[in-house]
Amino acid sequence: MPANNRGNYVTANGISIYYEEYGSGRPLVLLHGGTQTSASWHEYLPLFTPHFRVITPDSRGHGRTNNPAAALSYRLMAADIASFLHALDITAPLLLGYSDGGQIALQLAMDYPGIASAYAAGGIYYQLTGSILKFIKSMGFIAPGIVDYGIMGREDPDSVSSLSADHVWSDDPDYWQKLLEQLSLMWWIPLDYTEEDFKKIREPFLILAGDRDQFCPVQQAVDMYRFIPHSELAVFPNATHSTAISETTLPVVIDFFQRHVSV
Repeated sequence: MPANNRGNYVTANGISIYYEEYGSGRPLVLLHGGTQTSASWHEYLPLFTPHFRVITPDSRGHGRTNNPAAALSYRLMAADIASFLHALDITAPLLLGYSDGGQIALQLAMDYPGIASAYAAGGIYYQLTGSILKFIKSMGFIAPGIVDYGIMGREDPDSVSSLSADHVWSDDPDYWQKLLEQLSLMWWIPLDYTEEDFKKIREPFLILAGDRDQFCPVQQAVDMYRFIPHSELAVFPNATHSTAISETTLPVVIDFFQRHVSV
């Protein structure tokens, strides 16, 4: 963890949300992906802090943020972030989300008009297709609420070994398995967004897509770009789901925010 870490907690939407804060200037909220924590942004802080006051919360049930509801949904986590912003008196921030964090950003933009000034989201989708379900299964999330930890261990042993160390709000040493089960339930639920849902978004919205992202197909990124009134689309060559956010893509995000909002 960076030496200048400014970790703290705030009560919002009935949970205790852990967050870190760095830099100064216009507020930029970063939302991490599923199974990750706010620490996933640490390596990119040097790109952001010269321009923004960066706020990185742990999502519900992740890291140091608790989840008494023992359930997850993008709508619930969007409500968490709306309450989080209100609790910290953060007005109209910029907001960047990756993967689940991007889905939360998308839901927030639909449900809370005007709460942010501009959004960027990488690795997002809006329709649950057979190819996406196949990819989810390949990671070990084989059915709603059912996780094959053997598959996970073979596919990404380093990730499995770090899960219990990363998600520490619960005293249960097996909590990380409960988190994965909750995530599997959320990932298997069809989103079923309509074109009208996307037209609710009035703020500038940048969609980041990898041309080799099996979890979030490029065609869906193109559809969302067409649906959202004030959107931009950046498709990166030879980029997968895990590289939708990288040192290559983030300068595009910073340029987008600086063009659309005076910082």
